[in-house]
Amino acid sequence: MHARPSQTVQPASTATAVTTAPDPSTVGDPVTFTATVTAVPPGAGAPTGTSSPDPSVTGRAVTFTATVAPTPPGAGVPTGTVTFDFGDGTATATASLSGGVATVVHSYTTTTGSPFVITATYNGTENFATSSGTDTQTVNKAATTTAVSSSPNPSTTGDQVTVTATVTAVAPGSGTPAGTVTLAITERAPQVVTLVNGTASATFNPLQKGTHTVTANYNGDVNYATSSATTTQTVNTGPG
Repeated sequence: MHARPSQTVQPASTATAVTTAPDPSTVGDPVTFTATVTAVPPGAGAPTGTSSPDPSVTGRAVTFTATVAPTPPGAGVPTGTVTFDFGDGTATATASLSGGVATVVHSYTTTTGSPFVITATYNGTENFATSSGTDTQTVNKAATTTAVSSSPNPSTTGDQVTVTATVTAVAPGSGTPAGTVTLAITERAPQVVTLVNGTASATFNPLQKGTHTVTANYNGDVNYATSSATTTQTVNTGPG
């Protein structure tokens, strides 16, 4: 009786590549990450990746897509999962491959650390070995818009006037801008006020009769760009 020969089959080695889009992006801008995993001969499976949009802005969602495909002479469609590390200290995300593709969405809330290094790791299976790849994602400041109002308006020569500014992120950016706003009104010294939940207010002493220009200048921060707004304050003669 002859012994039957045995054959040992090892998992195929793989390579992973990852890309992002948009890059650069702005704070709050969603970014798409794509990882592609392919096999390295003589096995078969290797990851490549993209992100979109790249660049992005603060708060915008970015989609990351990983495509895992066998490399000749290997064949078949790799299965399993891909883990994405977004490079910003947040939790990783793991997505299952479907037809060799895995997709996750992530939003960067800060530009600090940009360009971020994204790592896509194919976790392998009994048939395909693990592999990983990296890419970078640039996140830019989100644009802002500032609105300013004054109250009471019109006022009288005996009224104090309160100026209020509201700063918001402009889509596709998102989040609540922080930092300071410089509030000014003619004939009075400007006041620098810290935003609280996107709003800042300051009160000014009574003004002379006439029209006065009210200005709010958002000074920006690491995540949000500057913006400004103006309005007109009308002052009438008070009673007496």
